[in-house]
Amino acid sequence: MKHAMNASATLLPENARAGQLLVCERAGRWAAAIRREWKGQCALVPTENLDACWRRLAEAPSSFVAVELTAENLDPLIERLSQLSRAYPLARVAVVGQSEATEHQWLLREAGAVHVVASRRHAGGLARLARRHLDRAPQPPKDAITQIRSRLPWRPSDQPQSF
Repeated sequence: MKHAMNASATLLPENARAGQLLVCERAGRWAAAIRREWKGQCALVPTENLDACWRRLAEAPSSFVAVELTAENLDPLIERLSQLSRAYPLARVAVVGQSEATEHQWLLREAGAVHVVASRRHAGGLARLARRHLDRAPQPPKDAITQIRSRLPWRPSDQPQSF
């Protein structure tokens, strides 16, 4: 397992940010529902459209993304999902929405969605899935000094004071 984590860490660009929970929707209802379940465990980053969401994903390529399915974004979403494993192999995408989500569930899953949710009442399961993914996602590379300090047997605040 340790070897797998090192291999996945090499997939992160040097300037990458740590994984985030990205929520792509217009109205903010899904973000509010997830935020209630999330309980401040991590920052939730709202985006209003697929282009903005994928720009954020490029900055933090090990993110978990929740995308609201609408009639207007079905085709572009399928296209982006189908390219996800090549472009962002460490990212995971769940699709949220109303009845449209369940109608197209198997097409979305085949394209690359890890989960499809059609009711905000199920935001708790979505938040747990995102939390699991982000807990296991590799962290971006640190500079040499930060790496050394993180391996010391004490934290900087634990160092004895010199008089």
